[in-house]
Amino acid sequence: MFTINQLTGFVAVAEEGHFGRAARRLNLTQPPLSRQIQQLERELGVELIDRTSRAIRLTPAGRAFLQDARRLLHDADQAARSVRRVTGGRSGVLRLGFTATSAYGVLGGLLSTAREQLPHVEVVLHELVTRDQLERLAADALDLGLVRPPVPPGMASRRLRAEPLLAAVPAGHPLAAVDELELSDFHRAEVVGYSPFEARYFYDLLAATFHEAGVRPTYVQHADQVHTVLALVDAGLGIALVPATASRLHVEGVVLRPVRLPVPRPVELHLAWRETNNNPALHTFLDLIPTPDELRDPHRAGDEVRGSSAG
Repeated sequence: MFTINQLTGFVAVAEEGHFGRAARRLNLTQPPLSRQIQQLERELGVELIDRTSRAIRLTPAGRAFLQDARRLLHDADQAARSVRRVTGGRSGVLRLGFTATSAYGVLGGLLSTAREQLPHVEVVLHELVTRDQLERLAADALDLGLVRPPVPPGMASRRLRAEPLLAAVPAGHPLAAVDELELSDFHRAEVVGYSPFEARYFYDLLAATFHEAGVRPTYVQHADQVHTVLALVDAGLGIALVPATASRLHVEGVVLRPVRLPVPRPVELHLAWRETNNNPALHTFLDLIPTPDELRDPHRAGDEVRGSSAG
């Protein structure tokens, strides 16, 4: 089978119309270039150059093959570029998991970073709760996840964001008129909480927060997702604590108010990946995200909701 060098030599001779000039263009002497062309003709079983004339002329077969030779050289060059991009993490596929609320907070910034800095990397999105993301990360079915801490052994993680909790109350509720709530406002109040299984992070966070404050809410319902919690508040079932990112959901009839907390920004979101993941695109992408809260985000969760309604 013919080689890249043979194709390169043939194209150079065809374009220069002269063996000497083609040889100089390729930093060769004329005899080895002539041998390359002869070997190419033997491989193809046809004459590419008409040797009956003193000038360099292509045979009909040579003219037809010139276009194919140029295309093959172009494809070979593109293949070399592509494999170098993959090895350097500048090309390939990045499988990214995210939770529903992170889609409103940081996912857009991550995708913008990937699109601008790694245009040849295809980002494949998977919306999953933290538990399912961690399972897929461990099974090498995801490269990177936007998860709630903690992460299990074998996983690396980096905190990406920390945000406040806000009180979500029905628009007609007496607490809707209060500028800033206390945790004591939740004592014995009817509260919509989080599932201890599907929303374990928020369940544990609220349980610890209320316990440390000596607050005992009356849970009327538990939900898996923040948007479901807001819908139940809108339906008048009770009040709730939600991450500040929930302000982007704009549920009609729900008012969000700041809450005085012992830890001002207790809700954390982490990037997590399997320590042994050797996808070059993953590590190149991680290098573009040096510190928490530096993703481009046109709104700052928590700053935009003070005294505002989610409707």
